[in-house]
Amino acid sequence: MRLITIALTALLLLIQYPLWLGKGGWLRVADFEAQVNAAHKKNAELIARNAKLNSEVMDLKDGTGAVEERARYELSMIKQNEIFIQIVGKGQATPPPPLAPRPEPR
Repeated sequence: MRLITIALTALLLLIQYPLWLGKGGWLRVADFEAQVNAAHKKNAELIARNAKLNSEVMDLKDGTGAVEERARYELSMIKQNEIFIQIVGKGQATPPPPLAPRPEPR
């Protein structure tokens, strides 16, 4: 009777091995699900980034508003007859002064 119990326990363990550690085991499936979730998250981030870049490209192609905004914020350019005022908080470095306005073409 004792031998039958040991044999059945051994068979039960042999049956459980592929279920947990085999090719299609639960541990591997859980790992693959985590990888799929990470890929979906990365894809969602890339889709949002592409949509933002696409809208920026459309703005640059269609109008001058986006070009003017970039010139103001990235290049610190100002229009003629405009006054540039910048408030710098404590501990912030002072950025370089804005570029001088270009004369209008005649």
